[in-house]
Amino acid sequence: MEQHENQTSSIKEALHHYKEGVGQFTKQMPELAGKYNEFAEECFKEGKLSQKEKQLIALGISLYAQDEYCIIYHMKGCIDQGCSKEEILEAVGVTGAFGGGAALSQGVTLVEECLEEFEGQIH
Repeated sequence: MEQHENQTSSIKEALHHYKEGVGQFTKQMPELAGKYNEFAEECFKEGKLSQKEKQLIALGISLYAQDEYCIIYHMKGCIDQGCSKEEILEAVGVTGAFGGGAALSQGVTLVEECLEEFEGQIH
C-alpha cells in the first residue's frame, strides 16, 4: 500500500511542479509565455477534432518524446475530457507501434500510475 501512496504523491507532485514552473516562466517571460499559451489554447479548442481526441494525440506524442511531465499533464487532460481506460491504452499501443519499447515503457509504467491516481475520475 505504501508504494501506491508514493506513486500517487509523485504524480500529484510532478503535476504541481510542472504548473508551478509554467507559472514562474510566465512571470519571467510574460509576452513569450502569453503568446505560447494563446497558441496552445487555440490548438486544443474543439474543432473538427474533439478536445478528447486532441488530448489522446498529445498523450501519444508525449509518450513518443518520453516527456514525463507532458505524459502526466495529458493523462490528466484525457481523463478530464472523458477518455476511458481502454481509449488511453489503445493510444499507448499505437504510440508503441511507432516508438517501440522506449515509448511503450512509459505507457506500461507512468500511464498505469496515472490511471491508478485518477481512477475515480475515469469514465
